[in-house]
Amino acid sequence: MSGDPSVDLAVAIAVAADEKSATDVVIIDVAAVLGICDLFVVATAANDRQVRAVVDNVEHRVAEEFDRRPLAVEGADARRWVLLDYGEVVLHVFQPEERATYRLERLYGDAPRVEWAADQASVDPARSAG
Repeated sequence: MSGDPSVDLAVAIAVAADEKSATDVVIIDVAAVLGICDLFVVATAANDRQVRAVVDNVEHRVAEEFDRRPLAVEGADARRWVLLDYGEVVLHVFQPEERATYRLERLYGDAPRVEWAADQASVDPARSAG
């Protein structure tokens, strides 16, 4: 654990997405830019079924480890871009075309990234600019 509850939640979300083979999973520290949340977790899922699997796994893991449910869920019916809002952390699961269209990483290109690894038991609290 990092000692920062928001980072711990974001890493758990990223790991849960990775467990369902989401690709290009990044954690972006948007706190200084947005003010409405601290971190975005952005992931790509290949198709509707995989989007659903990623979202379900994230909801299950966060409920189990943090006893929390999303405050809001958007896009669950279409499954092209699903957003799970946990307050300080927001997950965006995109299909490839939508991720290319909205390019959140480019929009928040100056925001620091949180380094994480799929197999890490705890997060390194160091954030990188990259």
